[in-house]
Amino acid sequence: MKRKNIALVAHDNRKKDLIEWVEWNLKVLIPHRLYCTGTTGKLVEEVLIKNDEPYELIKLKSGPLGGDQQLGALIAEGKIDVFIFLWDPMEPQPHDVDVKALLRIATLYNIPTAMNRSTADFIITSPLFKTDYKPVVKDYSEYLNRLVQGITTDNKQK
Repeated sequence: MKRKNIALVAHDNRKKDLIEWVEWNLKVLIPHRLYCTGTTGKLVEEVLIKNDEPYELIKLKSGPLGGDQQLGALIAEGKIDVFIFLWDPMEPQPHDVDVKALLRIATLYNIPTAMNRSTADFIITSPLFKTDYKPVVKDYSEYLNRLVQGITTDNKQK
């Protein structure tokens, strides 16, 4: 089985759900490297410590304090394999634009993403979870090589 890099994130009203999910799936998650934002990381670590098995947990900043951007950068660098993000659809978030950007980057790089427990269960029980799965990422070279109106290749304005 290939060791995965799994991001675990939850809004405040969904942290209890995520912690219950982590406890329920601990044996599946323990062999993998876990990334968490802010308070979620502290709560996940409490569960891991109680288990008394070696684990690897990387705690990022709190989402609104830059953790969402840190996680987005890890996704863009190809360092996240699975993204579990239990978000609260009933509560407006002060950092909604950050959340939208994070979900956009996960979609752009075709990372398996769960936004609820059922989908998270489907992801970690999929036969693909145990393989060296490489998501197909769209070729953006045409976009990267486009000509921007009013700018020449030697960076002089027309």
